[in-house]
Amino acid sequence: MEATYFFDPACPFTWNTSRWLVTVAAERGVTLRWRAFSLSILNGGNTPAQYKPMMDASSRALRLVEALRADNRHDDIAVFYTELGTRTFEAEAPLSDEIVEQAAEAAGISDAKTVLDDAAWDQNVRESHEFAFGSAGPDIGSPVLLIEGAERGVHGPIIKGVPEREEALAIWDATVPLARSRTFFELKRGRQ
Repeated sequence: MEATYFFDPACPFTWNTSRWLVTVAAERGVTLRWRAFSLSILNGGNTPAQYKPMMDASSRALRLVEALRADNRHDDIAVFYTELGTRTFEAEAPLSDEIVEQAAEAAGISDAKTVLDDAAWDQNVRESHEFAFGSAGPDIGSPVLLIEGAERGVHGPIIKGVPEREEALAIWDATVPLARSRTFFELKRGRQ
């Protein structure tokens, strides 16, 4: 089975969900594909000043995600995103251009700097974002999960932490049939 994960690397909930998904993929034999979802595009570029450097860094990182995807280098995207999340969410540091470059280097992506600064990749990011948004929207954000056999993607699941193995698998086993259902569209509860 394949699952495509559309993500913005600046989102902490998206990071938690990605760690859940990586764990589940290994247990359930799921092949992961990684794609861009842009909170900057979603918000129409209306970013408060204090978040602008972080969102600009995220936009640069998403260029690299889509360039790697174009070369079918999903494993490299996974390593890059792990390096980003470790340097930001695990280290409690805001995403920055420097962290994006360090993460690319640590992931062994030798041609990263050229791609990070190449605005030509912004169109690919936009196309990926619009595909994800069209698949699961409206009224969604990052992440979007598209599971093989499902007609539409789902926003989430949104989790506040990475669950232990049994709970992680239970969430996956519940998510798959809901995502594939033609009649299901929302299950939600407020954040605490």
